Amino acid sequence: MNDSNPVKAAAEAVAGKLRGDAGPPEGVPGRPSPGTATVEEPTEPTGPLPPKPDQSGPDTLSPTGQETGADQADVAQSGEYLTTAQGARLYDTDHSLKAGERGPVLLQDHHLREKITHFDHERIPERVVHARGAAAHGVFVGYGTASNVTKAAFLGKDVRTPVFVRFSTVLGSRGSSDTVRDTRGFATKFYTSEGVFDLVGNNIPVFFIQDAIKFPDIIHAGKPHPDREIPQAQSAHDTFWDFVTLHTEATHHTLWNMSDRGIPRSYRMMEGFGIHTFRLVDAEGATTLVKFHWKPKLGVHSLVWEEAQIINGMDPDFHRRDLADAIEAGAYPQWELGIQTFPDTPDQTFEGIDLLDPTNIVPEELAPVQPIGLLTLNANPSNYFAETEQVAFHPGHLVPGIDITDDPLLTGRLFSYLDTQISRLGGPNFAQIPINRTHAPVNDMLRDGMHQTAVHRGVAPYRPNSLDGGCPFQAGAATGAYVEAPVEIPAATKTRKAPASFADHFSQARRFWLSMTPPEREHIIAAYTFELSKCYEQAIKERALRVLANIDTQLCEEVAAGLGLPAPEASEALASVEPSPALSQIGRSWPLDGRIVGIVAGPDSDLAAIRSLRDAVLEADMVPLVIAPVGGELGDGDDAVTVQRTFAAARSVEFDTVLLSGSVAPGSDAHGARDAKAGHALGAGRIDPRISLMLSEAFRHGKALGAWGDGVEALRAAGIPVEAPGVVTAEGADAVLRQVKELLALHRVWDRFPATV
Repeated sequence: MNDSNPVKAAAEAVAGKLRGDAGPPEGVPGRPSPGTATVEEPTEPTGPLPPKPDQSGPDTLSPTGQETGADQADVAQSGEYLTTAQGARLYDTDHSLKAGERGPVLLQDHHLREKITHFDHERIPERVVHARGAAAHGVFVGYGTASNVTKAAFLGKDVRTPVFVRFSTVLGSRGSSDTVRDTRGFATKFYTSEGVFDLVGNNIPVFFIQDAIKFPDIIHAGKPHPDREIPQAQSAHDTFWDFVTLHTEATHHTLWNMSDRGIPRSYRMMEGFGIHTFRLVDAEGATTLVKFHWKPKLGVHSLVWEEAQIINGMDPDFHRRDLADAIEAGAYPQWELGIQTFPDTPDQTFEGIDLLDPTNIVPEELAPVQPIGLLTLNANPSNYFAETEQVAFHPGHLVPGIDITDDPLLTGRLFSYLDTQISRLGGPNFAQIPINRTHAPVNDMLRDGMHQTAVHRGVAPYRPNSLDGGCPFQAGAATGAYVEAPVEIPAATKTRKAPASFADHFSQARRFWLSMTPPEREHIIAAYTFELSKCYEQAIKERALRVLANIDTQLCEEVAAGLGLPAPEASEALASVEPSPALSQIGRSWPLDGRIVGIVAGPDSDLAAIRSLRDAVLEADMVPLVIAPVGGELGDGDDAVTVQRTFAAARSVEFDTVLLSGSVAPGSDAHGARDAKAGHALGAGRIDPRISLMLSEAFRHGKALGAWGDGVEALRAAGIPVEAPGVVTAEGADAVLRQVKELLALHRVWDRFPATV
């Protein structure tokens, strides 16, 4: 086993299980427990099982950031027997205490009262935004390349910092779907030696509004209509489009949302941005303005809209599952943290771009992103509620060397995030929740409050004092204190106005549009047409077209044609801007780690070839899933191949590519009464209609397809043109996989997407 490469090592371990080297032939991530389930109820007492190998939890620190020495597995449950919350052992938890077997339940049943009362209070208020999320533990390693612009210790060369990262959608509730068209949150908590630093960003580098005072308004507009509470987790409705067309500062962000960026393929394949401009401070006190970027090692990839819609119904947990499964399989997601740097000039602009306007980007061609560290997510949470739900981020959690600017949206966030944590987590002591505890010593003068877990000593929580020996003393810059950069503030008059430079609402959106390739432009046109067609009010559609006319004439005309409306003229001259190729997702090749390979097999398939193919897929750090007519195993004994998906359960959207190993005759359940998918596909009679549907969808979505032997004829029977781009046929599985890997590195077969723009 290659111990130096965790991805390879994990893949080889999985391959060993598949070959029967150790344990049951599970072969794919997703096992619910570290133990092995038994048919009969266990009868021998045993202690709580440890977490699964892929899981971790918050470090066992005290509320003041000190090591406790406790094992993570022991901090929540211990002992072999069921107890009350007070530690009293229980002999029965299935029956209430009653006056006789058929008599009334007695009020003295303390266990019933405790159990029901606690259950009644298990839920806490969900986040107003970013309610639906997924998270992982990891480590950040600094490159040391930022040391010339910041004194932040965690960015030093080879400094390792534990992190916890939470991804999320914005608009939907906790129970909504993962693959809706929406902005995604990308929030990172760095447990640095100097305190917690939270980089609270999104997968889109700009925001809808320029001033935080509008934040309640844009969220009210984007949320479901208050009378019917619909639509859920969608922007395709009147109130959203009413707002963004009346507040044209939202134009740039809206265009990003309507692009493929609004429906990412995976959290692992998603950029992250700090959105705002921050100020870095070096050891000498010199300042530099920066924008933070997360660059995924796997590249930036998206779903197509039909694919996203199918996933919403078939697997609303798609992104959560993808992240957790990849980590469990050892395909640890990685991102490089990078910065764009700008001189800290009095006007805080760069190449004519106002750096305090959060609706602006600075093209990477003008200010290249400089890598400063590597993030690796290598462990799943052990408990969703304790970690993912209770983690509390705040843009004001800063460390020496990182400071804020006067971005009016950022300033409002500094208030809002603290305020919302107090409401959501039940009081001001949310920093003492294990997932939020700093790894630096804490010696504050904050006392009491709801859920206080620190037992403070001393009598003088104020300073200066003489009763506690003057403790705590104030630090200075030389002893690691956080000291705000002494930025000069020009003379000004109080006013409720935006600067004149905030008035340009269209040039940046036009740059984004011009930077897209033809397939990406087609997707944007389709997204606008779909979303606006869902609006009831004709006036809102017409107003949206006026906005689009100020971005690009063809964009406006194509959307107008789809809505059956005339295209208006632009109300101002179209901006003359240069495209930024860095904004396009198409044109580069990327690693294959964690890609899902569907292998369609049947009773007549060459099982030896499938086993060899499966091992080759694992060797490439991808995940093979064998799809067969029924579950269980194909073949017998040592030659058996475990089936992970049945024809009834599988759908094309689960796979990045589909490979056919045989003729795939219709299964016994291939009829509409048993499986509705069987009634809506081509080729019935020669090929199972569920597989025909799978292939036609995958082909339509631009995915690579491969076949060998009788599988080639199965492709033809499904109506797939075998000479089409991205359809690979060869004599054997190895040759097919070799070519498919080259196609997967491009994410999709873009030549299959006809473009008219």
